Amino acid sequence: MEKTLLANPGTTASCPARARKWSNSQPADLAHMGRSREDPAGMGASTTPVSALPRTSSDPVLLKAPASLGTVADSLRASNGQLQAKAPTKPPRTPSFELPDASERPPTYCELVPRVPSVQGTSPSQSCPEPEAPWWEAEEDEEEENRCFTRPQAEISFCPRDAPSCLLGPQNRPLEPQVLHTLRGLFLEHHPGSTALHLLLVDCQATGLLGVTRDQRGNMGVSSGLELLTLPHGHRLRLELLERHETLALAGALAVLGCSGPLEERAAALRGLVELALALRPGAAGDLPGLAAVMGALLMPQVSRLEHTWRQLRRSHTEAALAFEQELKPLMRALDEGAGPCDPGEVALPHVAPMVRLLEGEEVAGPLDESCERLLRTLHGARHMARDAPKFRKVAAQRLRGFRPNPELREALTTGFVRRLLWGSRGAGAPRAERFEKFQRVLGVLSQRLEPDR
Repeated sequence: MEKTLLANPGTTASCPARARKWSNSQPADLAHMGRSREDPAGMGASTTPVSALPRTSSDPVLLKAPASLGTVADSLRASNGQLQAKAPTKPPRTPSFELPDASERPPTYCELVPRVPSVQGTSPSQSCPEPEAPWWEAEEDEEEENRCFTRPQAEISFCPRDAPSCLLGPQNRPLEPQVLHTLRGLFLEHHPGSTALHLLLVDCQATGLLGVTRDQRGNMGVSSGLELLTLPHGHRLRLELLERHETLALAGALAVLGCSGPLEERAAALRGLVELALALRPGAAGDLPGLAAVMGALLMPQVSRLEHTWRQLRRSHTEAALAFEQELKPLMRALDEGAGPCDPGEVALPHVAPMVRLLEGEEVAGPLDESCERLLRTLHGARHMARDAPKFRKVAAQRLRGFRPNPELREALTTGFVRRLLWGSRGAGAPRAERFEKFQRVLGVLSQRLEPDR
């Protein structure tokens, strides 16, 4: 201390130099900060950054408000290498500096203590981040939902291709027996209600009703696939949904025609499809594209011609047979004609196949006067479908809230998986019309083997 006082000849010491013992609660070595450059003992301390000062046991770890270097320098009162004559007071037990939330402003180079995000109001048990909600439960941005139409940038696809599969190898042959056996076990493990929710989830993603990213909205100019389907640049999406509908119908028919065992086995497969259709109907899951695909399998000529199988269904599973004849068939007929239920609430995903076929140039079947009425109903339904897209999105998200799908079953219901399952990894890239024609012939052969014509 005497050396420090004698370093400046123009200063007189008002008090005799006394040896001081610094308590453990004092900031360590603060006296060295006031030494001049001429003091050889303070040469190392004068070049040490302030932020490198060690923290004492009385200072808390989290600090609350930034203090400028000028305030700290005033508190130390060091000038010309001379310390204040009066000994510094013992720091209080309260935090020395208060630190605002790290999100208010970026940290600066001059801060004594690096700022950390505020953790006020969180207990230690809540410090771990909560798992993120699935994408189908994400809240829709209100600003994005109410946005106006913008010029589209590109055609959008919601069906990812060439995704890695946990059920199929990179190169697979059509209808591999081991894969079919695994799929049969998967569907038997899940009751129809669970399978219906899996199908609703995949259908909502394939249609672009849920899980649409901000970039996809910007590219297609609208907020959902239901709106995109009605626009000229929705051509690619319309073709994908047509292929999905027909591919799932073929897979459902295969589930019945592939049963080469006893008659009761085929009747049980029919009952499973009927129960799945009941779980998909309006008021239940409300997935009308899924319902249309299942009914397409049940009404396919190769399946409907199996008289012995349907008779066994009416004998062994009477309730399922009655529900199919009295409820499901009239409902599907009304939906195809544009007269079925389509209000958001009982329906989560509307029936898009008639509108898609119409916009892709397919002719409306039936007499001229009936076909004109059907055409008008279909166009009117398409307009309401696009207008009510936000309502359908909310209903679908509500149906899927809290649902955690089985990854394998979810993959088994995707368009890409079913395409590779039916035609193999090589045949999946063939033209669509050629693929469907060949597989229809395969189903015809299987049907004849089960119940040959008399």
